[in-house]
Amino acid sequence: MTPKETRNEKLAHKMIKSLERRHFNAFYCKTSKEAVGKVLEIIPRGSSVTWGGSMTIREMGLTRALHDNDYTVYDRDEVSTREEAAEIYRMAFSCDYYLSSANAISEDGVIVNIDGNGNRVAAITWGPKNVIFIIGMNKVAQDVPAAIARARGTASPINAARFDIDTPCMKDGACHNCNSPECICNYIHFMRNSHPVKRHTVILVGEDLGY
Repeated sequence: MTPKETRNEKLAHKMIKSLERRHFNAFYCKTSKEAVGKVLEIIPRGSSVTWGGSMTIREMGLTRALHDNDYTVYDRDEVSTREEAAEIYRMAFSCDYYLSSANAISEDGVIVNIDGNGNRVAAITWGPKNVIFIIGMNKVAQDVPAAIARARGTASPINAARFDIDTPCMKDGACHNCNSPECICNYIHFMRNSHPVKRHTVILVGEDLGY
């Protein structure tokens, strides 16, 4: 293994213990291919599945794999209007499985997400029977303040550029703690524990995934 792979594996196993103390199911996969296989192993065939705006699950081919297997898939990427997308957001609350990544996770297992609309953090918190996080080890921060800093200073400006929206961070790549009408940092979500116990699963992946 490379030094980076060694570090990722050792840190992931330490984090799994912390996540289990926080009542999550937790796994480590060395590659995104292994992680796709783990998700397909976890989700029973015939289940209803949807996801948030995660680039991670798209980059790793997970959304395509779900379409190619025996699942009922509600895919926001296949609709053409905001109204249709909003309907899928609402359907997420009654799905069997909801998939997401995270903007950051602390080494002791606190998950941090920031949303513009709030649909993702709402579904993570309540509604879907099960939630699966797929998180690249590039998103691990030493503690919660560092996780917040990563989410706001790294992930949010990149996502603003992805959406091509009119925010200060779009102009210079730095967080301004703005109140822009198009701000995508409207809902900041900290997840300390899985509740009910084991409703949430975290799959840590030993690759750089997403933003």
